Amino acid sequence: MRADQINSADYAQQLQDKVTRICSQFSAYTSLAPDVFESAPLHYRQRAEFRVWHDGDDLYHIMFDAQTKQKYRVDQYPVADKAINRMMAALMEQLIPNPVLRSKLFQIDYLSTLSGDMLITLIYHRQLDDEWIDAANILKRTLSNLVEGQLHIIGRARKQIITLDRNYVLERLPVNDKVYEFKQIENSFTQPNAEVNSKMIAWALEVTQGCKGDLLELYCGLGNFSLPLAQNFDRVLATEISKPSVAAAHYNIQQNGIGNVTILRMSSEEFTQAMRKEKQFSRLKDINLDDYQCNTVLVDPPRAGLDDDTLKMVSEYEAIVYISCNPDTLADNLASLSNTHEVKRFALFDQFPYTHHIETGVFLTKKP
Repeated sequence: MRADQINSADYAQQLQDKVTRICSQFSAYTSLAPDVFESAPLHYRQRAEFRVWHDGDDLYHIMFDAQTKQKYRVDQYPVADKAINRMMAALMEQLIPNPVLRSKLFQIDYLSTLSGDMLITLIYHRQLDDEWIDAANILKRTLSNLVEGQLHIIGRARKQIITLDRNYVLERLPVNDKVYEFKQIENSFTQPNAEVNSKMIAWALEVTQGCKGDLLELYCGLGNFSLPLAQNFDRVLATEISKPSVAAAHYNIQQNGIGNVTILRMSSEEFTQAMRKEKQFSRLKDINLDDYQCNTVLVDPPRAGLDDDTLKMVSEYEAIVYISCNPDTLADNLASLSNTHEVKRFALFDQFPYTHHIETGVFLTKKP
């Protein structure tokens, strides 16, 4: 749906339509009524990306209609949080009269937080120089009073990244009665809807309350689930392939004072090979996987779902928490997992209102 066509009065019905569709799609695997976690109907996204359109002396954000592929102007974006909307207008006011900052500007990305930090990335079809750095520093000082926390600006061009001070924001995410601090790095994955993300973590905490032993987590990112869930387990062993995300996870572990989480920079495929002792990895030289008693595994894979080898390995665990951004691949994976496990809890998290996308979650335990 186009940003200028969103009507918050439609939200309840579109969410119910999703619930009906997903329940039908998963009826072969569970008859449970899902736990449904709704979003705020407006201003719920902490990430937004726009192309920039140069129209004579004018300059503005644009998006493209998903059906017609035609561009349309976006001065306000009601799905983005209010801080991003304030910044969109103020930023354009500064860019339009400034030839150094607007020349060959191609795209603008915004990353905001519940804690008030914001990071703006300006992407260009030209190389950036000292004149751009001076102008960008003035821009940062001019706009900093519009955010409650800290404002950061990054310039990108082909084979070039210029960071004025730092390339991340610090989020303070409330989950139940605790607040977790997460470093979120520019151009790395973060959950787009922070309030629904909090509900998703709280649900994972609830369903694993009675689990014993250690937790294995694949695709852990910056530790979004690993850190809060550490309270339910003796230890957490988590894997992630992205170097920036692993670095952020280590920072987040330290900042939150959590001592029972270990992060490995490995893909799920590599970890599967290591678990089966099919291949040795130097990254595991100080880790004895046999020391861990992982009875529970949590997976939050990319849209493609779990590969066959990882799926087979996951099926060997007593309990599985599967968070999915793609119900289709989760349903495909459940066709296999249902041979060994049964669904005990089922959840829908509406991270993406006014789209057909929805985050899904299942908690499975091994059949007797």
